[in-house]
Amino acid sequence: MTALEHEDGPVYLRLRAIVAAAILRGEYGAGDQLPSVRAFAAEQGANPLTVAKAYQSFQDDGYVEVRRGVGMFVLPGAVERLRVAERERFLTGYWPRVCEHIALLGLNTAELLDCETA
Repeated sequence: MTALEHEDGPVYLRLRAIVAAAILRGEYGAGDQLPSVRAFAAEQGANPLTVAKAYQSFQDDGYVEVRRGVGMFVLPGAVERLRVAERERFLTGYWPRVCEHIALLGLNTAELLDCETA
């Protein structure tokens, strides 16, 4: 799991984060179909209405299109736009809190940034 997938907050945002991480990992690319609302709800143990709300947010943001009777498909350019949006969200929302926590704990930032030893 990624940092995206460990979000606090409403369930639909956590479900959205799971799908966003899958898109960013390349599991769904331009033209690929997302799992149906029912299938994803069953997989995640979530209410289908909650999944529908998460999926709607992707449609509202222009990352997917709905093909009536067929499903939701990732739009061309969505992966790159999503990556930009998630980077901005990380840098403005998460990173300041991470930096604060690092300072509070007196951690060595050079050691933390050496991902090969983590």
